[in-house]
Amino acid sequence: MDERRRKILYRASHRGMKEADLMIGGFVAARISELDVPQLDRLESLLDELDMDIMDWVIGRKPVPEQHDHDVFHMLAAFKPYDGFV
Repeated sequence: MDERRRKILYRASHRGMKEADLMIGGFVAARISELDVPQLDRLESLLDELDMDIMDWVIGRKPVPEQHDHDVFHMLAAFKPYDGFV
């Protein structure tokens, strides 16, 4: 894994809110190797947002802002961290 991906993974899994660490960090850990450079750019922009905002967008409590309504957000929203555990 290259340095950029390692930094993104760290940011995604050390959010400060346990639920966000699990959801966002789990998604990034599982999928970061699949993302191309433009997708990494979009992911980093998404990581600049507050945990509660991202969580609200994912569960549909608030509409997703246009700048984050993209493939990476939709991949995150569809991610099921516990698939295979039950």
